[in-house]
Amino acid sequence: MFRRLRLWRVCAVCAALAAGMAQAADPARAHNMVLLGHDPLQGRGAYQPVIAQQGGRWIAYVGHHAGEALNTLSGRRESNGTSILDVSNPRAPRLLAHLPAEGGAQMVRVCSGDLLPRGARGRWYLLRTRGHSAHELWDVTAPEAPQFVTTVADGLSDTHKSWWECHSGIAYLVSGVSGWRTGRMTQVVDLSDPRRPRHIRDFGLPGQQPGARGTVPVGLHGPISAAPARNRVYFGYGVNRGGVLQIVDRDMLLRGAAAPTETNLRAPQLGRFDLPSDYGAHTALPVLGVKTDVGTRDYVFVVNEAIASGCAETRQKVWVVDVTDEAQPRHVAWFDVPEDDFCRRGLRFGAHASNEAQPPVFERRVLFFSWFAAGVRAVDIRDPRRPREIGHYIPPGAPLTNNVEVDARGVITIVDRAGGGMHLLELSGTAREAMRLE
Repeated sequence: MFRRLRLWRVCAVCAALAAGMAQAADPARAHNMVLLGHDPLQGRGAYQPVIAQQGGRWIAYVGHHAGEALNTLSGRRESNGTSILDVSNPRAPRLLAHLPAEGGAQMVRVCSGDLLPRGARGRWYLLRTRGHSAHELWDVTAPEAPQFVTTVADGLSDTHKSWWECHSGIAYLVSGVSGWRTGRMTQVVDLSDPRRPRHIRDFGLPGQQPGARGTVPVGLHGPISAAPARNRVYFGYGVNRGGVLQIVDRDMLLRGAAAPTETNLRAPQLGRFDLPSDYGAHTALPVLGVKTDVGTRDYVFVVNEAIASGCAETRQKVWVVDVTDEAQPRHVAWFDVPEDDFCRRGLRFGAHASNEAQPPVFERRVLFFSWFAAGVRAVDIRDPRRPREIGHYIPPGAPLTNNVEVDARGVITIVDRAGGGMHLLELSGTAREAMRLE
């Protein structure tokens, strides 16, 4: 009996290994999207890519999840931090530096000192998380040799998906702060002079503040500011449950009473959309001023995040919310991806994030959504009430496409959570008809 049990266990292990090898051997799948280039990122699990045009070069900054790997540039094993690459030629990306961070550095944002009101002219600055406990600034004017500037905030917990306005220097830092009743809220900080951070206020949903009572509202995932075009900040709360889209008057947020009382927290809110309880709001991306057959409308694309493998949860997708009447946001459409064989194979399948940059080539025309095992999906949003997939790319093997970003050249950058690296893509075929090509 014990021999049969051992044999069964050996067979089970062999079957699992065979399944894993089969998944690893799966070729890339694509429709109306082609691969330009790839970099393995030293096998580090990647979260957020940001692309900046620095002088005559295009530079990619990639935030990594916790872990460690060999830095082939230095010959040393390093904690995962921030990878910096020259992607001027998207067919031949080149790693310039890896900036380690104990506990990882998932989130990155980049601003030019020429745009920051009190930044040094000709300088470039990187804002990143450090582990889950701090936010810090680096000078990346020479991307090959980053120089530490300052720690913006530390002693925190669960830092995550922050936002930095380059035109004003205002940063919305996602953090867990001692005394607050939630793991994630917002620290609003003035980084217009990167050398001298100035805390403005702490912000969250009423009921999250110190001293509040009752049920604690779901924690923040990330904000996106529409400034300077609009005086609005859009906050997404929740991941795969309890999602909330909050629409906030930016000026009132920055200039209103700072004490975190329920009245003061409620004052800047102009509107709120609560998703059904089994959906979250990982990303709340505003797409504003869309001309439709019923006039000019404002929309927010709310992206849920799939957490469970094998589809063992409510299907996480994209919600299109009409926020033209901010006091009464209303859901007008969904976007989802057919499950194909992703659920059967036990993979993590569902929505995660959208691109955040909206350069003219794609603005109000095409959005891109990362879908973990289903790669990246290109969606025609010229009529936001009828979002339509026009292309996709699924990397080879068993990918976990984590995040996606685009740039003004029309290059699409995706990074992999499971160590599959960075893929640089472009639309092809009939999908290019949706682009604004000049």
